[in-house]
Amino acid sequence: MILVTRLDRQVMLLNPDHIISIEETPDTVITLYNGHHILVRERSRVILNRIIAFRSKALRRAGSFCQRPKYLTRSRLGLYAPLVDDAQKQQVARTEFSPLHHQDT
Repeated sequence: MILVTRLDRQVMLLNPDHIISIEETPDTVITLYNGHHILVRERSRVILNRIIAFRSKALRRAGSFCQRPKYLTRSRLGLYAPLVDDAQKQQVARTEFSPLHHQDT
């Protein structure tokens, strides 16, 4: 939620996800999804900066949940059967690869 001030100096919290547009004509008019228009004292740049700060704060908080403890990040290499058998590995090892560019020779 972002903090905005109406023209009558009443402070209100506004959900930035409901904002469709912000216009400056000379007062700042915020249009919401439900069709309501809110006249506020702040300029559009100030409101935009508050929205950016709100979203970055939400992303920072969400990022802290994504960090796993070290014991959960174990390697799982040995859990699955190999996709190629030994004969295919030897065949790949014997093939000579040509360079991608003629200067690499």
